[in-house]
Parts: sequence; structure tokens; C-alpha cells
Amino acid sequence: MIGISELVVLAAAGYRATQLAVHDTILGPARARVFDWYSRNNTDSTIRTAAVTLVTCSYCMGWWISGAFLLAWLLATGQFDKALLVIHGIEWFAVACAAVLANRVDDTLGEVRN
Repeated sequence: MIGISELVVLAAAGYRATQLAVHDTILGPARARVFDWYSRNNTDSTIRTAAVTLVTCSYCMGWWISGAFLLAWLLATGQFDKALLVIHGIEWFAVACAAVLANRVDDTLGEVRN
């Protein structure tokens, strides 16, 4: 099971990676390609809608990024097979929650500044 310090590091990494994926201009061209792909087909496509939702929603993207970071951390440190899978699921919720909380604080402070 991960400790508090690992949770904080993973949450901070998840927060920053989510900001990079959803808001930062460096990945703007990739997001634009998803929007172009979505707009080329006028029919209702669940996969296209899910892709647009993923690249525009910090909570959706943050969930998957936090899970990827947690998995990478657990595998790199040899902790993956040291706990039940349900424990890792709970850790995923904890890391994602902390990262989303950081995103929420950032969003709220941005609204206050504007």
C-alpha cells in the first residue's frame, strides 16, 4: 500500500499531467485533431463523443492519468503484487481524488482572480 508521501507525489504529478493534457497549449494541436475528427462525422458516435469529453474534462482525464501514474509507480517500485487488487483500486481513488482536488482549487482560484 502506498504511503502519504507517495500519495502526495502521485497526486501532484496527476494534477500537472491533467493540466498538460486538458489545458496547456503544448497539446493544443492534439486536442484540435480530436475535435476535427469529431466534427468530420455528423452522425452520433459514442466513441467520438467520449474522446472529446476525455480531452476537455479535467476530471475524466485526471482519473485515467492518475490510474496510469499509480500503475507505473506500483510496477516500478515492485509494490503491485504486494497488495490485493482491491487495495490498488482504493489507492487509485485516493490518488485521483487528491489530483482532482488540486484541479478544483486551481479552477476556483482562477475564477477568483478573474
